[in-house]
Amino acid sequence: MSSNLHLFSSPGERDINDIVEVCRPYLEKKDDPVVAYLPLGSLYAERWLEMTEDAFKGLAQLKTINTELMAQKAIENIIREAALVYIPGGNTFLLSHRLHASGNMTFLQKRIQAGLPLVGFSAGAVLCGPNILTSKDLNAVGTTFFNGLKALPFSISPHYPLDAHGQSVKDDWLADYHFFHDNPVLMLCDGAYIKTEKQKTSLVRGEAYILRKDSEKERLEEGQLIAL
Repeated sequence: MSSNLHLFSSPGERDINDIVEVCRPYLEKKDDPVVAYLPLGSLYAERWLEMTEDAFKGLAQLKTINTELMAQKAIENIIREAALVYIPGGNTFLLSHRLHASGNMTFLQKRIQAGLPLVGFSAGAVLCGPNILTSKDLNAVGTTFFNGLKALPFSISPHYPLDAHGQSVKDDWLADYHFFHDNPVLMLCDGAYIKTEKQKTSLVRGEAYILRKDSEKERLEEGQLIAL
């Protein structure tokens, strides 16, 4: 299995144009390519739909997945025909809950682990790890589904804030994660972009850190391959 991931903390300074540019190589040489769009972390996804459709206009057809209104088979068919999957931000717990409760998580996981490209930011990035426990979102939906797509061996913590001394209010909180879990955590500052290709993960650009169990956090360099 080999995941093909492009993950961001935030969609970029130029709205979602950074997202579209990462998607472009997977779309522009295909006839009538489809992007499976999963805005499942948002209660108000319709607010962003027109903007997102406009961003992909002329490049691909955006097919929006709604787990409340669509049958599981119809969702699977969209994912099966898609050139890539795009999962934006929102509430990570709601995103996970909708995928699991609708029965679509397992199929999506198999497709992503088989190499279907996934582009995501914020909650969409967190979902790619072994679990979603590093999300700082409120579990307002009361989900008990905490497993991620397991497309990465790392957990993701987006929107990692730093003060003038390079410290973060998240540091102690993330260290607590390692009382119960062994896998490293990647902390992505806004503007950071990581990719996974051929089972190798690297920092493409931006500021990011890795926190391994029983170790101090380490700043990652642009272009650096990220080892467990």
